[in-house]
Amino acid sequence: MFINWQLRELNLKIVYYGAALSGKTTNLEQIHAKVDPRRRGELISLKTHEDRTLYFDFLQLELGKISGLTPKIHLYTVPGQTYYEASRKLVLRGADGVVFVVDSAANRTDDNLESWANLQTHLASFDILLTDIPIMVQFNKRDLPTAMPVPLLRHILRLNGQPTFEAVAAQGRGVFDTLKAVVNGVVARVQSEIA
Repeated sequence: MFINWQLRELNLKIVYYGAALSGKTTNLEQIHAKVDPRRRGELISLKTHEDRTLYFDFLQLELGKISGLTPKIHLYTVPGQTYYEASRKLVLRGADGVVFVVDSAANRTDDNLESWANLQTHLASFDILLTDIPIMVQFNKRDLPTAMPVPLLRHILRLNGQPTFEAVAAQGRGVFDTLKAVVNGVVARVQSEIA
C-alpha cells in the first residue's frame, strides 16, 4: 500500500501468482476486456516470442473512494517459468493481496505444488505469513476433462482456510468473483489500518 497524500490516491497492489500457463495473464485480459475503459488503464504485457510472460503483466483499475482517498488497484502477474525466479520475487514484493491461480489439470500437480511452495518462500522472505495478507486461490481450467476435483486440489495444496474459486478464465467464468474477493479483502485490511 502506498498513499499519495498530495493526489489523495491509495495505491494497492494485487499479484496473480501461479505456475506457467495456469491462466494468470488470461485473468487480466478478461478483466481488461470487460471493465469500463474509463475505470482502467491499458494492459501492459512484456512477453517472449512464444507469447509467454517475460517479466510481468500490469493493469490498473480505479474504484470509489475509501476514507477520502481514491484507490488505484494495480494488478500484476508473475512469470510462471521457474527460471524467472528473481522476477517473481521482485513482482511479489509489496503486494497487498494475492490471487494464486491453479491449473486444475491432473498432470500439472507438481507445477502447482512447486509454485505454491515458491509463493510461501517468497512471502516468508518478506516476513509475511499466508495469513498476513488476503490470498484467494483460483482453480482455473475447470472445463478440462482432466480437471481434478476441487476437494482433492485443496488437499494436495494443503490450503489453510484460503478462499477458493472455480474458474474458466478463457471464458471469463470465475474471473470477476476472484477479483472481487481479493479486492474486498485488500480494501477491508487497508480500512482497518488507516481508520
